[in-house]
Amino acid sequence: MDVDAIRKDFPVLGRILPNGKPLVYLDNAATSQKPRQVLDALTDYYELHNSNVHRGVHTLAEEATALYEGARDAVASFINAPSRDEVVFTKNASESLNLVANMLGWADEPYKVDADSEIVITEMEHHSNIVPWQLLAQRTGAKLKWFGLTDDGRLDLSNIDEIITEKTKVVSFVLVSNILGTVNPVEEIVRRAQAVGALVVIDASQAAPHMPLDVQALEADFVAFTGHKMLAPTGIGVLWGRQELLEDLPPFLGGGEMIETVSMQSSTYAPAPHKFEAGTPPIAQAVGLGAAIEYLNGIGMDAIAAHEHTITEYAVNRLQEVPDLRIIGPATAEGRSGAISFTLGDIHPHDVGQVLDEQGIAVRVGHHCARPVCLRYGIPATTRASFYLYSTEAEVDALIDGLHHVRAFFG
Repeated sequence: MDVDAIRKDFPVLGRILPNGKPLVYLDNAATSQKPRQVLDALTDYYELHNSNVHRGVHTLAEEATALYEGARDAVASFINAPSRDEVVFTKNASESLNLVANMLGWADEPYKVDADSEIVITEMEHHSNIVPWQLLAQRTGAKLKWFGLTDDGRLDLSNIDEIITEKTKVVSFVLVSNILGTVNPVEEIVRRAQAVGALVVIDASQAAPHMPLDVQALEADFVAFTGHKMLAPTGIGVLWGRQELLEDLPPFLGGGEMIETVSMQSSTYAPAPHKFEAGTPPIAQAVGLGAAIEYLNGIGMDAIAAHEHTITEYAVNRLQEVPDLRIIGPATAEGRSGAISFTLGDIHPHDVGQVLDEQGIAVRVGHHCARPVCLRYGIPATTRASFYLYSTEAEVDALIDGLHHVRAFFG
């Protein structure tokens, strides 16, 4: 990878901030920056092709539809989906996960979640993969269970047979933790879930941007991810689901486009994926996602993963040079991603982030929508630095220098 050439595709990476400092962007787990190719695709769509999709027969409508459905084809290929009709567009991963939870709450047997059911998640989940299942459990009377965490930030699967039982209807877990950086052992969890007939839902929001994602190899039933973390605009997410499940499960949202016929007495629904895409969809955002996937494919996901592993290894080693710094999560580059959370002595993470910002360094501070993790490790919050395909060792060095400055600032 020619990282210097890649960085030239991202206008914001050359920005000088109002304080005169050059931007060092290390907040990629929250959202990625966008290359010119994606920005140009959005401009081209709005300037030349803007129209609603599927319903019109005029030229602009047909062009917009082709671009929108072309993005679906791009996603299907990117994740190795058996069929393009298994790709449902949403506005983000949170909506995708809520969609699954509501489908299962309204479903008939054998998928229906009720008072006799158990739902399994993990203690390292983003709130988007906790709250929907809590709501489902509250509505149905189902029992919510979860895997705990080890001291080094990995899932404790020592009691997997006790957590996933014959009553388990769904197991939902994150492929890569947004706060700990942990890459989870998918195969072991999936095998146990399959053994008891439970559905498997995987949150791949922190995986899809950074490594090859093959939904067939994962053997999950549903996979959710979001576009804005992988160079695409905000407002576009993906839910992949197995064809037979999408055909059998009920829709979550009702309205235009998702119907087949409507009368005042009843309605029938369009086939998937349109069955789950009520109303005007995020057309321009999907076009942007298609352009982002084209950009990522041009570089190669294997090359991106290798680059990020190198940067992560360098960052983990350099962070351990900083006195009083504690990495929350795996302390080596093996089995982890480039999202690294840490504490710095008794200095509150918000203060760390503010002083770093004065040096031009953008990091994330807080719970990272994973408060149970902070409770597990007895910390109020963390500072998180997260890397992507355009991150460099020089930016890691700037972070280390900035952290030394934080320590000096607070005495």
